[in-house]
Amino acid sequence: MAKDNQPLSTAESLRKTRTYGKFRCHNPSCMGRLTPKPGQDKVECPECGMQYRVAWIRPDFPRVRGPVWDVNRKLAEEALKKKEVQ
Repeated sequence: MAKDNQPLSTAESLRKTRTYGKFRCHNPSCMGRLTPKPGQDKVECPECGMQYRVAWIRPDFPRVRGPVWDVNRKLAEEALKKKEVQ
């Protein structure tokens, strides 16, 4: 509750759910949370194994630069082979 027993505004209630220093995996079938260590330039998703390059806006504020193509291509090829076998 906000001051004077009034309910929280939408913005105030959403502020409680924000995750600072984390981002989601960009794999649409995964969307797991990634938490890179400060200064780390790559992070791997613990759910699906895809890897992403990390840029640091500030020492405590990471952002996804993009995928690590050779690792993610290898994972995609393995998944395709499994589908072809079935």
